[in-house]
Amino acid sequence: MLGAIVGDIVGSIYEWDNIKTKEFPLFQESCHFTDDTVMTIAVAEAIMNGGKKDDFINAMKKYGRMYPNAGYGGKFRKWLFSDSREPYNSYGNGSAMRVSPCAWIIDCGFTARTGFISDAVEFAETSAKVTHNHKEGVSGAMATAEAIFLCRYYFGGYCGDYEKPINDNPTECKRRIKKYIEREYGYDLSMTLDEIRPSYCFDSTCQGSVPQAIIAFLESTDFEDAIRNAVSIGGDSDTIAAITGSIAEGAYGIPNWIKEKAISYLDEPLKSVLMRWKRFVHEL
Repeated sequence: MLGAIVGDIVGSIYEWDNIKTKEFPLFQESCHFTDDTVMTIAVAEAIMNGGKKDDFINAMKKYGRMYPNAGYGGKFRKWLFSDSREPYNSYGNGSAMRVSPCAWIIDCGFTARTGFISDAVEFAETSAKVTHNHKEGVSGAMATAEAIFLCRYYFGGYCGDYEKPINDNPTECKRRIKKYIEREYGYDLSMTLDEIRPSYCFDSTCQGSVPQAIIAFLESTDFEDAIRNAVSIGGDSDTIAAITGSIAEGAYGIPNWIKEKAISYLDEPLKSVLMRWKRFVHEL
């Protein structure tokens, strides 16, 4: 899930001051974590606590109230500080930016042996539906989670029985991921970043930002390049970069210097969850 946090921090200063270039300092003193990081951490803790509906609600309200000025959307903020535990039919991209921990508890080996993605994918749906129960809100989270998993699967050298692994062919890995997401979620991933960039503007909906974030990954050459792609199209920069970063981590991993720099922006409560999550995933 650190890929989402990296993207959030790098994109944080460009959300309301878009740039349309890949040439920028990756980390700046004014960069900071936002609600994207806080809610990603909340989802991780919810999974470690059992991954039930109430676990997600409790963790989101806990961390949201710990960081009340992290930049939440109006409707989510109202839910966060209310007594309500009911969803509000959102299709915003908040469901997608926080979902990445759900994709790291899926067993690639199980999928290779059986052809089925494990039931852990249901965590992604549950994590969305506690607030974002609109069809597009759920789809955005599910598409992001499955893209992350498929990156782990193909780039990790997994394939079904009798099929040769394709991890030495990133173009083929991405072709399969693109085909799957287009087929399952109806997203049009045919545009290029050069076609998107000139006219793209702020859009906080899943349907208006998740496809663009996925394309930013598909056109990338490594993790850093993916983050730069995401920021360069403009729009909801921190969230798009968080989604792209979460997918890119599954394919490329994250260079150590980027990991260390991103973690330096976090405070101790967030670092603590991140460290517990690392142990939790390792022990699965």
